[in-house]
Amino acid sequence: MTGAPISVQLYSVRDAMKADLAGTLHRIADIGFTEAEAFGFVDRVQEYRDAAQASGVRLTSGHAKLVLADDPAPVLEAARALGMSTLIDPAIPAEHWQTRESVEGLAARLNELAALGAEQGLAIGYHNHWWELSRIEGAPALEIFAAALDERVVLEVDTYWAEVGGEPAPALLERLGARVTHIHVKDGPLTRDNKAQLPAGAGQAPVEAILAAAPDAVRVVEFDDYEGDVFEGVATSLAYLKERA
Repeated sequence: MTGAPISVQLYSVRDAMKADLAGTLHRIADIGFTEAEAFGFVDRVQEYRDAAQASGVRLTSGHAKLVLADDPAPVLEAARALGMSTLIDPAIPAEHWQTRESVEGLAARLNELAALGAEQGLAIGYHNHWWELSRIEGAPALEIFAAALDERVVLEVDTYWAEVGGEPAPALLERLGARVTHIHVKDGPLTRDNKAQLPAGAGQAPVEAILAAAPDAVRVVEFDDYEGDVFEGVATSLAYLKERA
């Protein structure tokens, strides 16, 4: 049993967000979420801030391009303005994860960004997809990356994509240890078909073992896509996680 926080990646409800950010956060709050992970916030800071205050949902983490950003300063400033504690690079393309030299170069840049983030009270991290689990010299690229990170850098392991990438997520989480401060929780047939994703507990991902392997990590509900009513989907996942809290 754990009292780990539960959040939701707002990318899951991106279509609703485009039309009505404030209304969407109210719906998220009504479902029962008190925390959310923002995306696309750098150019919508005031709108996000107003919606968060009105709904009572705290934007505790966010996704924004960092490592390959031309200028990360506006991203850091926006995250701080919204009261985030963790800022996560959501994806670096697969071509950068093919050699040790390249992967360690990504880690070096993230280490530099972590120092800048620390000056503003922000933890800096990275979120994986499946391609970071490709192997280099017999080891998953993500673990080579993790070994080269400064201790201040955190990881948000997308447990579904880890499984799709061929790495059992519970074992991966145990190896990465306390560096993993957030996990993305979703389910489905463990394929790259985003529309086939399902609420937690409804598919083939070993969700209970995943939760047990990262008892203190923030549980972030996410759908890359969803065939049904996505608000019902995130509500079902939240209920599943609360039952296991």
